[in-house]
Amino acid sequence: MKNSKTKKQRILNAEQIKVILERFAREIPRQYPSLEPVVFIGIRTRGPHMAKRVAEIMKKRKGREIPVGEMDVTLYRDDLNALLPGGTIDHTRIPFDIANKIVILFDDVLNTGRTVRAAVDHLIDLGRPRMIHLAVLIDRGGRELPLAANYVGKKINLSAQGDVQVRLKEVDKSDEVLIGE
Repeated sequence: MKNSKTKKQRILNAEQIKVILERFAREIPRQYPSLEPVVFIGIRTRGPHMAKRVAEIMKKRKGREIPVGEMDVTLYRDDLNALLPGGTIDHTRIPFDIANKIVILFDDVLNTGRTVRAAVDHLIDLGRPRMIHLAVLIDRGGRELPLAANYVGKKINLSAQGDVQVRLKEVDKSDEVLIGE
């Protein structure tokens, strides 16, 4: 968070986040009816929680369990030197083979595209997926790389100085998305 005195506007509440994740859980099986080759990987910190929630919804609806993994892209970032001092490196946990799978990456916010690029680099080092798609809660624009999400919860236009704060109950004790300039 930037300046704590900056006025934040809520653009999504808990119910709206739930509706978005339920929509993802409908759209993915429409595109891949068998679900056999589909795996979910969340980009930490909030992506894994989004992936788990969508997988739980799909299990209830379709009776099929989707494998869920967690990815830390810190070591793959092009700004690694700026991040490491004082930062922590978590470990990627993907307890399944991604070779020839349809990997759906989950992340909370898509902005410049650099985190997604790092995630794709990391995935390629782990195996060769058949396909990689991206699901994001918020697409805030501002791309520096030619990337787009396949599943988007909400698209917003925010200046480079703007701030998006996604809160999920597993990490932040509540579900909401706040923005500020």
